[in-house]
Amino acid sequence: MAEDIETIHDIPLAIVTQADSSTNKFQYATLLKLGSHYQLVSLSLFFLTAKGKYTRLAQFFKKDSVSMTTKRQIRSENIREKKTKKSTRILYLSLILGGIFILLVLFFVTLFNLIFPPVDMDALKKKEKQIAKIYFSDPQERFLIPEKRYVFKENDAAAQAKEIVKALLEGSKAGLVNTFPAGVSLRDVKVVDAEIALVNFSKSLTKLHQGGSTAEMATIYSLTNSITQNVPAIKKVKILVEGKELSSIKGHISTQKAFSPDLELLIPEKEKNS
Repeated sequence: MAEDIETIHDIPLAIVTQADSSTNKFQYATLLKLGSHYQLVSLSLFFLTAKGKYTRLAQFFKKDSVSMTTKRQIRSENIREKKTKKSTRILYLSLILGGIFILLVLFFVTLFNLIFPPVDMDALKKKEKQIAKIYFSDPQERFLIPEKRYVFKENDAAAQAKEIVKALLEGSKAGLVNTFPAGVSLRDVKVVDAEIALVNFSKSLTKLHQGGSTAEMATIYSLTNSITQNVPAIKKVKILVEGKELSSIKGHISTQKAFSPDLELLIPEKEKNS
């Protein structure tokens, strides 16, 4: 028996002797798993048992081999499962950290914009002011007296005319007589034919105006002279109410045509900055 085994492979005789005896499986496993001979002995005994020898030992190796294969599979599956769980944890952690980073960026950007709001260049340009001459009436309502006012500077003629009209509706700051009643509101200003300003008022103009030819003339020409003297592109002014032509403010002077400035109504300027 020893010769047969040694002929197949150089296996220590003591191992074969113990394997062939009636010892239990624990002793088989202890002796046969010495060093790196386990696979070698299993392979050798596979050929021996093919001839009908060492049946008990062959059965043990077959059973033990299946057991070892199952254990390896279990270990491999455990390792793969651990790697999968680790990769999943890393993925979730990356997503959480990425979300936190994005939230922090948005928070600081919003905070920065609140502390340092973006500069509106158009608004800066609009805040630039220039001196304008706004015409109000003298106490006798016979002449128009210019009053210096600071108004916003606009590049567009219609927009600039609108600023002039708004200053006129605010009333005099120097004690001159107002030519528009308090409470009159401006709708808009448009320029047509490149030189005619259409000044559109609300119905409050006709409702609140005191009437009379003198007062109506003061209203018409204070408006016309104020616009044409400060906006060179505009040569004439026409009054509208709610976007429609007006026959007259209170029935004394026709307003169906556009008015040109009347320089004869002007008297020397009373300087007053505001």
